[in-house]
Amino acid sequence: MHGAQPDPRHDPQGFLRALFDAAVAAADPLRVGPPHLPPRSKGRLVVIGAGKASARMAEAVEAHYGPCEGLVITRYGHARPTRGIEIVEAGHPVPDAAGVAATERMLRLVSGLGPDDLVLALISGGGSALLCAPAAGLTLADKMAVTRALLDCGAPIDQINTVRKHLSRVKGGQLAAACHPARVLGLMISDVPGDDPAVIASGPLSSERSTPDEALAILDRHGLDLPEAVRSALMRRSSVVPPGDPRLTNVQTRIIAAPSRSLQAAADLARRAGCELRLLGDDLQGEARELGAEQARMALSLLPRVRADGRPLVILSGGECTVTRRGDGIGGPNAEFALAAALALDGVPGIHVIACDTDGVDGAAEIAGAIAGPETLPRARAAGIDPGTALARNDAHGFFGAIGGQVVTGPTLTNVNDFRAVLVVPG
Repeated sequence: MHGAQPDPRHDPQGFLRALFDAAVAAADPLRVGPPHLPPRSKGRLVVIGAGKASARMAEAVEAHYGPCEGLVITRYGHARPTRGIEIVEAGHPVPDAAGVAATERMLRLVSGLGPDDLVLALISGGGSALLCAPAAGLTLADKMAVTRALLDCGAPIDQINTVRKHLSRVKGGQLAAACHPARVLGLMISDVPGDDPAVIASGPLSSERSTPDEALAILDRHGLDLPEAVRSALMRRSSVVPPGDPRLTNVQTRIIAAPSRSLQAAADLARRAGCELRLLGDDLQGEARELGAEQARMALSLLPRVRADGRPLVILSGGECTVTRRGDGIGGPNAEFALAAALALDGVPGIHVIACDTDGVDGAAEIAGAIAGPETLPRARAAGIDPGTALARNDAHGFFGAIGGQVVTGPTLTNVNDFRAVLVVPG
């Protein structure tokens, strides 16, 4: 971040956007990647990867080493220029044929490597969908159906990834096992609570303790109606790699960017602007509308204090909210958080909210999220838009699009989960 920053009192929404931009900049692979790159060894260096940030990570690798051999898979629209590493774009959040074909090519690329070779694996959020190799007996259509059902029911990411692992030939440590006996160094950008490498992108480099029975229990808990082939696949023994498997002996993983570090960058900016901080953590989960209303109530409870002492206050949080689809809107957990917060605030002066996904994609929409303030509900009602109806329909993106409240960044080329800030100013 360079130059003068917006003042929280005079330009509250510009200031909130500056906080979000600081969080994204702190996770730029070109900034955080090079310090973790090892010296080149005598063997082959093969670069592989998957995720929304993987192409930018590959760009950082080649800026350090020069042209490299390799293949990474990223979301459509997230490619970057590279000289040796091939970038393939594929479907996200629902996998597609391009992802399946690229994953098969990746598995062939790492086969036959020796102990002197190094596989540099660039893994970030989004890799679960992009790195797709259906287990035996399953088709791409089966995997697509499972993914859509899990996303629509509001299941938390750890449950979604547990199911994905047992329906895959690359997740749950299987990609790393395919590289054996080569050494594997995984550089990872975390988009999950706790920054667990076994959860990021469904753990392609990490051993797995869960069982197919646990995956079945998750499907049953949510009452999902799925193709019979999916249930049959989970009744068989899956091919995830158990702890202690010798094929993972030479595997290392490093978290090079994480939600906590991005929140800290935003917190540092807020402090420099003279704000008091409430940092709620980087791992908040739950229904987006419930969390939005909860943080709005917290801001309302703090408003008298802020007015009394004259110092702005910022409530920061990260994590990954979910949306249970109830209507026909295109949803988006960050936009839904902001809409629920706006409804709870009901136009009270002095409180503004931003909620954005750091990858620039909120749910399935090419929109980072939304920003709301005292003018949000009056502006909507003046335009004949009912905010309560929009929330009931999961149409927060449509709501903010109609009143100019969307935050649109395009691909940010990183992914450290959701960013939320509530600013309370004296008035």
